Amino acid sequence: MCYNFPMSQPIATNKKAYHNFFLADHWECGIALTGGEIKSVRAGQVSFKNSFARIEEGEIFLHDLHILPYKEASFMNDVPDRPRKLLLHKKEIAKIDGKVKERGVALVPTKLYFNARGFLKVEIALGKGKKVYDKREDIKTRAVDRGLKRVLKQRRA
Repeated sequence: MCYNFPMSQPIATNKKAYHNFFLADHWECGIALTGGEIKSVRAGQVSFKNSFARIEEGEIFLHDLHILPYKEASFMNDVPDRPRKLLLHKKEIAKIDGKVKERGVALVPTKLYFNARGFLKVEIALGKGKKVYDKREDIKTRAVDRGLKRVLKQRRA
């Protein structure tokens, strides 16, 4: 089976992350997967719902990333929600660890995509939680922007 994805086009995005967090610094990192999991990701059977990253013993793990088991792989598929190791250099992990500890922010996965070389990458970001009034403000600005675009489109026609 051949999958022709345009390179760097997101396979999955974490829309809740953009809604619930102010996202600051972004990092691109690899992810350790098994063969059946990568085939399932290529088929687009991935869900970011409630996923988060955590630094444990000098390594970063992605928790609650749901990858459906690949049917043709084997009867001994991996657990869909198992913690998966993210691949970063030690210096980058140390820098991220310092920022997480000093500011009280969370590591949030934002995108899952294939890069130009065909490797699966996860984009993680430092996220500081939004308050309810911040979320309402974002909804208002989006509605105003949508209205302006609609008016401009009608004027051009």
